[in-house]
Amino acid sequence: MASFVIKPAYLRCVARTGRLISEHWTGNTLYAGRSYATDGDNRAPKIYTKTGDKGFSSTFTGERRPKEDHIFEALGSTDELSSAIGLAREFCLDKGHTFTYQLDKIQCILQDVGSNIATPRSSARESHIKKTTFTAQPIADLENWIDKFTEELPPLTNFILPSGGKGSAALHLARTVCRRAERSVAPIVRTGEADPDVAKFLNRLSDYLFTAARYAAMKDGNEETIYKRPE
Repeated sequence: MASFVIKPAYLRCVARTGRLISEHWTGNTLYAGRSYATDGDNRAPKIYTKTGDKGFSSTFTGERRPKEDHIFEALGSTDELSSAIGLAREFCLDKGHTFTYQLDKIQCILQDVGSNIATPRSSARESHIKKTTFTAQPIADLENWIDKFTEELPPLTNFILPSGGKGSAALHLARTVCRRAERSVAPIVRTGEADPDVAKFLNRLSDYLFTAARYAAMKDGNEETIYKRPE
């Protein structure tokens, strides 16, 4: 993976909000270290680049690292998380849930999370850091959404299992992927290679996905499965 291509979720966010969420997403790729076409060549870039065939990929800072590096493990988990949220979103759209715009925004923010992860501070220049700094505002947004859901939900008095309909179950699945993404990001943040707010965002996001799953089940009129010790 020699470049970080804008994902469909990000394009959807731009189309719906009418503006760019982050200044650094202004072209076809985040990492502009390699051009796909010569000057005056307007042909569409190829999806495959062959630069990762030997098991190495590039960070935004231009480093070549093995694909099993912590950076790329975290990027993969974050990308998988966005895909899981995208699937849950489709189920929620089918049911007419009004909070799907939040899932749109979260997928866009996850692109910014990926940008930050892909910019290890040990090799980043000031220009890199300026473009990929991750702030605490998305965390506050998640907390606000969680609080609004909670105001309508019945108190949680039992352990519940992933259930409550397709949308709810899919959000629970996204929650578990989020926990894995958080675990993969933790060592990168701990060593100072990524912003601490990235880890905080993923931690709060798992809480949001849990609460949104319960909210979806309630709005769909579906009962959540309560944990019972097997006899």
